[in-house]
Amino acid sequence: MKILITGAGGMVGRALVAHSAACGDEVFAHERESLDITSADAVRRTFERERPEAVVNCAAWTDVDGCELNPERALLVNAEAVEILAAHSRLAGASFVTISTDYVFDGGKEGFYTQRDDPEPQSAYGLAKLQGERRAQRAAARTVVVRTGWIFGAGGKNFLATAVSRARRGEHLKAISDAYGTPTYAPHLAARLRELAGRDLPGTYHVVNGGAGASFLDFAREAVRVAGVEGVEIESVPMDSLQRPAPRPRNSRLRCLLSEAIGLAPLPHWREALKEFAEFR
Repeated sequence: MKILITGAGGMVGRALVAHSAACGDEVFAHERESLDITSADAVRRTFERERPEAVVNCAAWTDVDGCELNPERALLVNAEAVEILAAHSRLAGASFVTISTDYVFDGGKEGFYTQRDDPEPQSAYGLAKLQGERRAQRAAARTVVVRTGWIFGAGGKNFLATAVSRARRGEHLKAISDAYGTPTYAPHLAARLRELAGRDLPGTYHVVNGGAGASFLDFAREAVRVAGVEGVEIESVPMDSLQRPAPRPRNSRLRCLLSEAIGLAPLPHWREALKEFAEFR
């Protein structure tokens, strides 16, 4: 498969490039320097040159607080650029997969969010990502939207991705005890992204690791355990104490109603994924 990957320098993008190459794909990997996804002309020239059969958009502006302070840029990168990529995928005859987020939900629900739940984003980031979903689906009928969240893996800069290494360094950790999500290991997400690109079955999918979900505190405690580190202090803090510019969903656990129906195997439990990550580290 000839696959074009945007955001190839990010945590998920790097995992997808490696996985696709291992599958024998012809991979066109683009970071911001090689492809400005906000430029229709740049996207057109790239697609005409590389003629991909599948396009996976891993590019995004994921600074949630930054998006809140600059909603225009959030909309440009997370919505308008996604529409450009989708439209040119259609013109190229390629399937199109784009990553969305659990932040499209308001967080007020008990239990898991599925495709039956109406999105109600509460932040500029969530609003822009939802716009990206809808614009892509209007621009290209072969669009696959993948909602995910709480991503961890090598090279990540968020709490989930750094918890293991911070625990091994003996750092004092603070973890939110009253916000819940479904952790997702970047290599597992990457493998599913490629699978969905190849299957070419349009729709909205929720892709996360298995299990009932966790709080940040749950995740941190498990990270310390699998890392085999003793004596690490983890301070429990409430979400509201952080006083960040952008609101976050208190519960953003995801479950997919479509994956099993089309024969996609469940991803491993997040605890098993965390163990794999810790061993890799």
